[in-house]
Amino acid sequence: MQASTMAAADSTKTEGFWSNWKSKAMELLYWRNLKQSGLVFGSLLLLLFSLTQFSVVSVVAYLALAALSATISFRIYKSVLQAVQKTDEGHPFKAYLDVEMSLSHDQMQKYAENIQYYINSTLKELRRLFLVQDLVDSLKFAVLMWLLTYVGGLFNGLTLLIMVVVSMFSMPVVYEKYQAQIDQYLDLIRTQVNSVVGKIQEKIPGAKRKAE
Repeated sequence: MQASTMAAADSTKTEGFWSNWKSKAMELLYWRNLKQSGLVFGSLLLLLFSLTQFSVVSVVAYLALAALSATISFRIYKSVLQAVQKTDEGHPFKAYLDVEMSLSHDQMQKYAENIQYYINSTLKELRRLFLVQDLVDSLKFAVLMWLLTYVGGLFNGLTLLIMVVVSMFSMPVVYEKYQAQIDQYLDLIRTQVNSVVGKIQEKIPGAKRKAE
């Protein structure tokens, strides 16, 4: 009984964590706080553009040097200021140094379980697609891979990643503003796709889904 209660409590905590994380991510993507969203968006773009010009090692080294320069300068400035004013405020970063940053065993186990779940789900889905459990889904996947060969020929990985980041921070806002119009076009596209898929299922033997 106790074990069951503890498991339920852990599950509730995990759900609460992911719900909180999702809520914060949505606030960033929908620009609820302009400063936070702008800072995250700008930092990501700066990092990705830097990676297009320099190696990963160089970018990491430059970022570390920039951060160290800022913290060391601030530490020296505060030390000099305390010496001049003859005050004893202590270490300027003491509040951050006292923050607990270690992950507990339970937290590590929760993260590992979540990662394991997503890996297993991905492997099962890939097995289903590659071994043609459903012919239509496998054909869709093949078309997607074929389209990606052209995308890969036009853009490299970093360029695509930059486009993804820009889309993540722009499309939610656009959709929120023009939701009615976008939903109307999406419904039309979905209807056309379902019509084409239905015709394919009728013409290809074994492509028709089994009735559930």
